Amino acid sequence: MKSINKTLKKAALLCMAGSFFLISIDGLAQRRVGGNGGTKRAGGAVKTRPATQRPATQTRPGSNNSGVRKSTNTTTRPANTSNTNAGNRNTTTNRNSATRNNINNSGNRNTNISGNTVNRNNVNINVNNSVHVRNNRNTVVRPGPRPYVRPPYVYGGYRYHAYNPYFFHPYRPFYWGPVWHPWGFFVATLAVTAIVVSVESTQYHYDQGVWYTSTSGGYTAVPAPVGGTVNNIPSGAQTVNTGTVNNYYYGGTYYEKDGSTYKVVAPTAGTLVDNLPEGGEEVTIGDVKYVKFGETYYQPVQVDGKDKYEVVQVEEDK
Repeated sequence: MKSINKTLKKAALLCMAGSFFLISIDGLAQRRVGGNGGTKRAGGAVKTRPATQRPATQTRPGSNNSGVRKSTNTTTRPANTSNTNAGNRNTTTNRNSATRNNINNSGNRNTNISGNTVNRNNVNINVNNSVHVRNNRNTVVRPGPRPYVRPPYVYGGYRYHAYNPYFFHPYRPFYWGPVWHPWGFFVATLAVTAIVVSVESTQYHYDQGVWYTSTSGGYTAVPAPVGGTVNNIPSGAQTVNTGTVNNYYYGGTYYEKDGSTYKVVAPTAGTLVDNLPEGGEEVTIGDVKYVKFGETYYQPVQVDGKDKYEVVQVEEDK
């Protein structure tokens, strides 16, 4: 019995020793696993950072690529934006320049239409400087052939006679065609059709209704000299009645038929014309607005419902 008991005790001790041994081995194994990464210890938390989850990191190159594309697009867009802005600036500048030019041009056009123009004044100044003595007399108005039934308009020490009542309409210069030029217009050469006309020892050049004098480097259009005679006048000349004879009016110049020729004459007071050429000056005298062409005053009138201009006789109010 004693041997059996000893045997059982030994067996129990061995079992206990084996149990302790197994427990020790198990603890050691757990510590080793915990030191290698702790996959069992951090089930979900560590699994978000394992090597197997680093494909998320591998997706970052894709993210980086998209980032590169974005940066590329961003770089391109500013470039386009800057180009566009530069283009807009240039366009704006050009438009502003064009606008300034258009404003300046429209200002000149408006001035030209109004009549009191710098260009026209300059033209008149040029003409007066070059032909002041010789040609002023062709703008002196011949008296009307019949007495005036209307009282004159008196202002500033002068009397302005007209047969028809004053009827204002804006002065719009008439265009007689490409071969006609206003006083002061300069040309370098004349057409082969131009002829030389001598008036009181002064030579003029006449071509298709325009009179010229020789100037440095070319020819300048001037008022037609009274007494100048030509064989032909332009076909577009208007026939006007002076009350005694017919005159032929073209480009601000009056002609009378003299046998087979046409002679330049001064305008006759009371003569009605449909149009006035470029070079006139719209002047206000009191309450009346006349058009002054050279030294001749024209009063805006209306006859038979049509706008016309009447040559005004101006006298000092003595």
